[in-house]
Amino acid sequence: MGTVTTDDGTTIFYKDWGPRDGRPIVFHHGWPLSADDWDNQMLFFLARGYRVIAHDRRGHGRSDQSPTGHEMDTYSADVMALTDALDLRDAVHIGHSTGGGEVARYVARAKPGRVAKAVLVGAVPPVMVKSDTNPGGLPIETFDGLREALAANRAQFYIDLPSGPFYGFNRPGAKVSQGLIDNWWRQGMMGAANAHYECIKAFSETDFTEDLHHIDVPVLVAHGTDDQIVPYDDSAPLTAQHLKNATLKTYEGLPHGMLSTHPEILNPDILAFVES
Repeated sequence: MGTVTTDDGTTIFYKDWGPRDGRPIVFHHGWPLSADDWDNQMLFFLARGYRVIAHDRRGHGRSDQSPTGHEMDTYSADVMALTDALDLRDAVHIGHSTGGGEVARYVARAKPGRVAKAVLVGAVPPVMVKSDTNPGGLPIETFDGLREALAANRAQFYIDLPSGPFYGFNRPGAKVSQGLIDNWWRQGMMGAANAHYECIKAFSETDFTEDLHHIDVPVLVAHGTDDQIVPYDDSAPLTAQHLKNATLKTYEGLPHGMLSTHPEILNPDILAFVES
């Protein structure tokens, strides 16, 4: 574990496990979580000889609760500061949800030789909010509702979301894991309310279309058809269309948080892509 300080003085916390000469895999977490959300995947790849790195986005987890910078350009710059400090080369960048948007923006701007492949899981690109150019998106009122719930009672909101749509635990016959719910709440409450509030705009209104067009490396786009947070039809298939070298992997009936509910399915598929 360590920290890196960005140009604006923000301290970013990160984990760095495994052999320094191992192939690096960098994990980018979703909103409003932390690097801890990747424990399962980090242990999986660590056991296979990879160097695994995950950071807490600014305002999240153990990173500084900065007053500014809660938008995708700064998130990407923070990742660039981390990859420069660790001198990571030919890395695989894996992002979930908001972290997928962060990966798209970073990989599109990364220095030559830094990135070999990318994986987007349940990711927010190309753009989530509904507009004239994105008629299949979610209405702005959906995201206004998230902001209202966060401001009114963040602690309760961070119980309700993982208990319901995030992991699909609101579906009939779902196998509910109280541990996943509690860990989601724990990670969320570690972060800053202001950062989480502003990040809703970042993940919902940022248009990543041009970023996708600029990505040359192979990208695995993985998405569950029962994703209640980032609906499948307006995300994964469109993202794959915008990429030069995409592999679209669709998981029938799996939820937004499928990395946690079904790691036995996702992990081998990601490994196969990394090693292909």
